Amino acid sequence: MIVGLGNPDKKYIGTRHNTGFTVLDRISEDYQIPVRERKYRAMFGSGYIGGQKVLLVKPQTYMNLSGEAVQGFCAFYKIAPEDVLVIFDDVSLDVGQLRIRKKGSAGGHNGIKSIIGCIGSQDFPRIKVGVGHKPKEWDLADYVLGHISAEEEPLMKEAAKQASEAVLVILTEGIEEAMNRFNAKKEKKEKKPKEKPENGTEKTADEDVPDTALTAGGIPEDPGTTA
Repeated sequence: MIVGLGNPDKKYIGTRHNTGFTVLDRISEDYQIPVRERKYRAMFGSGYIGGQKVLLVKPQTYMNLSGEAVQGFCAFYKIAPEDVLVIFDDVSLDVGQLRIRKKGSAGGHNGIKSIIGCIGSQDFPRIKVGVGHKPKEWDLADYVLGHISAEEEPLMKEAAKQASEAVLVILTEGIEEAMNRFNAKKEKKEKKPKEKPENGTEKTADEDVPDTALTAGGIPEDPGTTA
C-alpha cells in the first residue's frame, strides 16, 4: 500500500503540506492507476506497478488523523506495517530533495505521528520530499500550509517524478537500492581555515553535519472533519 499524505480541501491544493498528495497523483498518472474509489475515509485505487499489486491511498481525514484511514486499510487487507509506504513533506530537506527510510519516528510530522499511533508501529518505509527550511520569522503551520512558489515548482515537479521512479525501484529491486539511488546526497561541510593557537598546535573545525532538523506537521483549521 502506498499512502500520500495531505489535506482534502481544494484550498490546500499546491501547498507544501500536500506534497504527498501531489506525488501520489504523479504515481497514479505514471502507472495508470486511477484514485477514484472511497473507503475508510480515504480515496484509493488499485493496480499494478512493476508486476506487483498495489493500493494507492489518499486519506481524506485531514493530516492529523491520517492514521485512521491507514489503519482501516491495514486491518481489512491484512497489510503489515513494513508493506505500507508513506510519502510526505519534510522541512528538514531542501526543496525537491528526497530521503527514503525503512522506518523511523514521527520527527514532528503530525500525519506520521497519527499513523504510528493507529497501527502501533513506526516500522514502515517512507519517502520524504523536501519542501525547504522554514524561515525564522515564519510559524511552522503557516509555512507548510503555504503554497509552493513559482521558483520552487520546477524542483517539486522533478521531485514527484523521482519519487514515482523510486516507488518502482522499491517494489522491484528493494528499498536499499532505492535509498542508494535516490536519497539526497549530503553536501560536505566546507573546512574552516586552520587556526593556530598560542601553543602552536593547528586545529580544524569539526566536519560532522548532524541530521537534526524537524519535519513539518501543520495543523489544519478543522482536523476532525472528513471529506
